[in-house]
Amino acid sequence: MKILVTAKRVPDPNATIKVRPDGSGIVTDNVKYVINPFCEIAIEEALRIKEKHGGAEVVLVSVGGKVAQEQLRTGLAMGADRAILVVSEQEVDPAVVARILKKLIENEKPELVVMGKQAIDDDSNVVGQMVAELLGWAQATFASAIQFADDKQSAVVTREVDGGLEDLEIRLPAVVTADLRLNEPRYASLPGIMKARKKELKEIPIAEVGVDLTPTVKIRKLEPPPKRQAGKKVGSVEELVQLLHTEAKVI
Repeated sequence: MKILVTAKRVPDPNATIKVRPDGSGIVTDNVKYVINPFCEIAIEEALRIKEKHGGAEVVLVSVGGKVAQEQLRTGLAMGADRAILVVSEQEVDPAVVARILKKLIENEKPELVVMGKQAIDDDSNVVGQMVAELLGWAQATFASAIQFADDKQSAVVTREVDGGLEDLEIRLPAVVTADLRLNEPRYASLPGIMKARKKELKEIPIAEVGVDLTPTVKIRKLEPPPKRQAGKKVGSVEELVQLLHTEAKVI
């Protein structure tokens, strides 16, 4: 079995993010970057599948600048076998990323594609669904558990929905997007870090992928959230009810 996993480079979720004065993007100076947490969960799940069933190859894929090598090397240190970086120094929107992934998947021919359900930088939550649609493959989103049939031709994916949990049986090849409770990612070990230096990391210029790079979404401006206003103390329940009615207008 070959498993292809996406690994997006995103700002550290614990970092303080500031918007540029002109609203053209975020201030990147001194901002630490990491693997998107949901992509890290997807990598961990692929590694667990490999360890449980044996004989699997885990291939990482990322689209971004050459600096994304750092995050791919981290994934290789966790245990992935090789990586592919589609090099683009310009931001690409989800539809373009989906078209690039479709092309790579057609070339690599994996039985399973595992992705984070969304990236924490833009929270689009659409690439996995787009890829499955472009390929005409089965898909299971928001996965919290994956169980394969004995013949590895199908799988049952437990996914989180508003009413609780839902089990979907899908035929392979398929696209699965990972939710928060799918697993707890491992840390890269020192031997894994040393081995990662020798593992294949192939770079492909985005112009050579052979897909339409026309964006479908244009971000015109970013704005920071408004500052929270100071709270107000009230002297009685009656005053609270009155404020909720006249100012907050919630009752």
